[in-house]
Amino acid sequence: MKISENWLREWVNPDLSSAQLVDQLTMAGLEVDAVESAAPDLAKVVVAEVLSCVQHPDAERLKICQVNDGGPEPVQVICGAANVAAGQKIVFAQVGAVLPGIKIKKAKLRGVESFGMICSEQELQLAETAQGILVLPAEASVGIPIAEYLQLNDTLIEIDLTPNRGDCLSIAGVAREVFANNNTAFNALKIDPVEAQISDQFEVELLNKKACPHYVGRVIRGINGATKTPLWLREKLRRCGLRSISPVVDVTNFVMMELGQPMHGFDLNKLSGGIRVRNALSGEQITLLDGTQLECREDTLVIADHQKALALAGIMGGLDSSVQADTQDILLEAAFFTPSLIAGKARSYGLHTDSSHRFERGVDPELQLQAIQRATALLLEITGGSPGPVLEQRSDADLPLLPSIRLRHQRIERMLGIAVSVEQVEAILSRLNMRFSSQNDGWTVTAPSYRFDINIEADLIEEVGRIIGYNNIPGSKESAHVRMESFSERVVTTNRLRDALVLRGYNEAITYSFVSPELQQILHPQQATLSLANPISSDMSEMRTRLLPGLIQALRHNLNRQQSGIRLFETGLCFIPQPAAELIQRNHIAGVISGMPQIESWLDEKRTLDFYDIKGDLEALMQLSNPHAFEFKPGSEAILHPGQGADIYYLNNKVGFVGALHPSVLKALDIDQKVFVFELETEGLLVKDLAKFNELSKFPSIRRDLALIVDQNISAQQLINSINSINSEIIRDVFVFDVYTGKEVIINRKSVALGLILQGFSRTLTDKDVDQSVAHVLQILEKEHNAVLR
Repeated sequence: MKISENWLREWVNPDLSSAQLVDQLTMAGLEVDAVESAAPDLAKVVVAEVLSCVQHPDAERLKICQVNDGGPEPVQVICGAANVAAGQKIVFAQVGAVLPGIKIKKAKLRGVESFGMICSEQELQLAETAQGILVLPAEASVGIPIAEYLQLNDTLIEIDLTPNRGDCLSIAGVAREVFANNNTAFNALKIDPVEAQISDQFEVELLNKKACPHYVGRVIRGINGATKTPLWLREKLRRCGLRSISPVVDVTNFVMMELGQPMHGFDLNKLSGGIRVRNALSGEQITLLDGTQLECREDTLVIADHQKALALAGIMGGLDSSVQADTQDILLEAAFFTPSLIAGKARSYGLHTDSSHRFERGVDPELQLQAIQRATALLLEITGGSPGPVLEQRSDADLPLLPSIRLRHQRIERMLGIAVSVEQVEAILSRLNMRFSSQNDGWTVTAPSYRFDINIEADLIEEVGRIIGYNNIPGSKESAHVRMESFSERVVTTNRLRDALVLRGYNEAITYSFVSPELQQILHPQQATLSLANPISSDMSEMRTRLLPGLIQALRHNLNRQQSGIRLFETGLCFIPQPAAELIQRNHIAGVISGMPQIESWLDEKRTLDFYDIKGDLEALMQLSNPHAFEFKPGSEAILHPGQGADIYYLNNKVGFVGALHPSVLKALDIDQKVFVFELETEGLLVKDLAKFNELSKFPSIRRDLALIVDQNISAQQLINSINSINSEIIRDVFVFDVYTGKEVIINRKSVALGLILQGFSRTLTDKDVDQSVAHVLQILEKEHNAVLR
């Protein structure tokens, strides 16, 4: 939110410089994001009067003006604005003045000399566009600097408020904070009731009192909608980042920035029957002020008449009932909408407005009457008209309750760590407009209606500390009681898995849990997903069912920046919806590699990462837990390349996969090089058996190699599993050291070479012992896999 320092000081003017004020606001919790000047340096730009205005003899669109700028003689100026006329008070840039992008010099236009320039608001950077020169009020004094007349020596302060401080989304709200921090004079705006001049009323019905428990309206007839908004009001709006539109809109925006109450004006003659605050009908259509056509949902609160929806409540008005230049009769509206019931509605329609920003955070439910009176007085001053009586509908049972909070003096000192006197606490509560009564050990406190963030004792203690000033609370060294944390040797932490991958050259990625539907469909086809009701954007609208979509996006980001040898991993939750409206959340770990395994060097053979690199990384993780509980089986994942993928099983349950992405998947992802991935549930990786000591044999081991002919579909792991199932006392290890297919092997068969390590514990093995064991192995392999010695 952007505010004018001059406007703020009209309410409260502490003895602080601009820099000190900005620092104080930030330390009070109203973080200042930016500070800028209200206008460029306008030296030698003054208020002047057009004495005469005649047509240029050689130019149809130019006029020769004689201007009184306060000097001894009138100044001749050539002006091309259509609205310039004699008798006007204008803004005049004298020769030598420097405007944004323009240096004013003596000039000659079509043979006639010009000594200066009559300025528009756009040239002064007081507006984005302008239809002609800026005409000042007739009472403006000739010769005074325009910066002085318009009070342009002002500072614009942009404040980034936290969502709980909706009470500060106005000049009045920030002024309350400055007053509380400085205990200086507070010039609260005095709003006198505007008496009704006509008896015209308009029926108001609250059909959803929970969502709108307070609605105030007022009929004003006979306004002049074509009147131009006064310069002082337009300037205050500009300095708050709002552009001038029309008197009615400008007044409602002004009241919103001044008091914090969003308002709206309807063209009374476009309304039918009366106002009804209700939920939208299914499929009900509305065209908003910005031209957007919406189809409303039934959970959306609307302001309607007896025929149609007129506005999205708390968000934006409708075009069909809007106030135009020819509007003469209006209905002013100021309402309170329950924050919890209106939050998120604007975003669900792709909208965000100043009104929705305030109503979602909470507007004072007691502010509506003041706002309608303030807006009425301003409108009558600017546009004229005759106001009717104030129309009010109120449901006290549905308005927010103001909790009575117990505040203990001892608790304040304990939480803040400093001594705070009773008088000091009561002074702070008074400056914060809190109502309180003294108790034996403290106070019972009720927050003002605009403070939605004060609900418990800790909130009040925070307020006391905030007003005292966190910089005024001295630091202290607390004693720490260190306690040794116990841990189980059966547990492998997620951090241990992270460390293992980092040691193998991976970098950890952290991506959003929300992914693109298109990317989700490519990397996890046929899997149902959970769609978000209010997504950040259309390409982040579904909860991920795998970690791969985020990792692939990170991979593409790096590939597009010519990175090689990419190794990324991530751990996090994945979300699997179930038919019975349940949602299963599982922790996954996933990795992706592509490119070269290391920096190219003359010392090493040039190659690219392959399946066995990523499989080895995955096996390194399994070694941290129970490696024998995991098993690789031929892959079934559609996104993996046939023959270069495997499913991962833990205790005979599939928990993940590893392999190369299928060429069609790479094409859909617009990646032109091989990519290898793995993903599995982390549950099995986080447990392990306790280490057990086995006696080391003091007798020599013997190795026997077996070259076996087996069918192509028999995996080496199946052969190893069959040998391990024998539970032989002397077979210590089995491993594969060669696989061969060629002309010497029968078609559809292959040769697998296994190495057997045999060793006894009680004696040195004899050839007979080894031969018997090897024969038993061959017998088992022949029986189970039709394996024969090559």
